Amino acid sequence: MEVRDPVHGLIQIYDEEIPIITNDFFIRLRSIKQLGLSEYIFPGATHSRFLHSLGVMHVGSQAFDKLFPENIKHVELTRLRETFRLACLLHDIGHAPLSHSSEMAMPNVSELNIPKEFLTSSQDRQATHEDYTIKSLVDSSFSSAFKQVEDKFGVDRKSIADLMTGHARNPAYFTVEGVNYFPLLHQLVSSELDCDRMDYLLRDSYFCGVSYGTFDLDWLLDNLKICVIDNNAYLGITERAVLTFEDFLLCRYHMFVMVYFHYRAVCLEQLLCKFFKTSPLEYVIPGNIEKYIEHDDHFLNKILRKSKNPYAKAIVKNQIPEKIFESYNGVQHRKLEVIEKYLKDQDIDYIKGSSEGRISKYYKDGKDTYLFPMKVVRQLSGRDLPEYSDISEATDLFNKFRKAHSIMRLHVDTITLKDKQKRELFDFIAHINPK
Repeated sequence: MEVRDPVHGLIQIYDEEIPIITNDFFIRLRSIKQLGLSEYIFPGATHSRFLHSLGVMHVGSQAFDKLFPENIKHVELTRLRETFRLACLLHDIGHAPLSHSSEMAMPNVSELNIPKEFLTSSQDRQATHEDYTIKSLVDSSFSSAFKQVEDKFGVDRKSIADLMTGHARNPAYFTVEGVNYFPLLHQLVSSELDCDRMDYLLRDSYFCGVSYGTFDLDWLLDNLKICVIDNNAYLGITERAVLTFEDFLLCRYHMFVMVYFHYRAVCLEQLLCKFFKTSPLEYVIPGNIEKYIEHDDHFLNKILRKSKNPYAKAIVKNQIPEKIFESYNGVQHRKLEVIEKYLKDQDIDYIKGSSEGRISKYYKDGKDTYLFPMKVVRQLSGRDLPEYSDISEATDLFNKFRKAHSIMRLHVDTITLKDKQKRELFDFIAHINPK
């Protein structure tokens, strides 16, 4: 079976995978927009998590085949390839309606009853879409869809989940001829250079009608390398692809600043948050994974359209309060804090949007905080074995952008203010001199 994709062209789906992509758990992603409420700002951004997931699987298959050109002849590598393909395909299956926008309404993780072997942190916290993803894979009726891939390829569903969490319960499953490939495959699922980012940057850029997310995918894939250190395989790139990798990082950074952190999209999410807080019983995300299947964008939008809550009405009509102040640096942030205090003192309702973007989530303040760091491969003439170095040593972008780029905004529905209130507010803003 083949799917036509505007970003990657033809995407191959195996017959054994059809029961998975036609199952209700995966079909639900057809009705969940990749960028949530961003459609109100970028009308073309109606693409779904369903199509993105297929794209990630396609990019993942290309990456695997570049790294393991002999996989067709190797039974164990074929098993790992299919396990990895499915990890790419299903990495987003737990997303709530409007993707990240409604995650704030998720229940406590204890309500999901995730098997203890997959709980790596306290249950005394709010659930995330990753928790729903793991629950779907290891403890739900979705398991019946995997029979054909289990029979033909020997795939283990729990090992698919391991690639997502980054914790291998059974390293032997990922070990071929004495080499543990789990670190490498997990990096391709979630890291500085993962298949998820490789797809969503190109896809979101295409559907939003912007060019910020375009990079040389083919060159990056051609320059991926396996770095075996102490019998563990890690993801690496050749020296000649470092500049392309830097471009990839900058593309992600620019997409966050220009698209994902667009002030209207952020404000709409804050309005949604206000709706959840002021009408907590109107929309409840269930902990029961079988009932969760019903919850998609249509489900939530129907509730928003029927609601009498003013925040819900504002979302439906795409009417956000006026942006009265925006800050990008320390001095401006201090000024914003003064304005926020003024609004509270004057009992003026406001929306505060806060967005923070970092070029790397694994390198903070010059330190590597990731379990499996990427490597740069240098092949010296006259030497059989290559030299490896951490990616942070090959580019100064991590150090240059080590601090997060923070954008904060204040919105006020000035139409509801009396003329005197409005004049006093803007006069106050104009004459602030923060120390």
